This record gives sequence, structure tokens and C-alpha cells, in this order.
Amino acid sequence: MTDDVATPVEKVSQTDMLQQFRERFNAAIEENKQLSEKIKANEVVALKLQGAIEALEYYNKEVAPEPPDEEVVDNLETA
Repeated sequence: MTDDVATPVEKVSQTDMLQQFRERFNAAIEENKQLSEKIKANEVVALKLQGAIEALEYYNKEVAPEPPDEEVVDNLETA
């Protein structure tokens, strides 16, 4: 069974097609560069935040008062 309706086909010269492919290729390369730079910047921020978090956690451990020693009572009876 064949389709009787002719599907329109866009005809593009090879030179035009080559130009379009090169433009898309260059755009993809440029986008990759921008994303790579953004990733590097995010990694720097993440490392700084990690350092700040670790410093605050360490500082809070030193400053936090220790709970008073409590006597542990074991009421477990065995038969």
C-alpha cells in the first residue's frame, strides 16, 4: 500500500546544507564552551561552600556545651 499524497520535499543545495551544518556545529561547540565554563565556576562555588560548611560544623562542635553526664539506669530484669 502506497501513499498517494505526495509529501513535499524541501530541496536544499549541498552548499547551503553544508553551510547550515557548519553553523549548527559552531553553535554547538560554542554552547559546550559556555557550559564548561559554568561547570567550572559552579565547582569553585561548591568547594567554597563545602569548606564553609565544614568549618561551621567544626566550630559548632567545639562551642556546643557537652550534655551533663547522666546515670544510666537499667531496669531490665531477667527470670
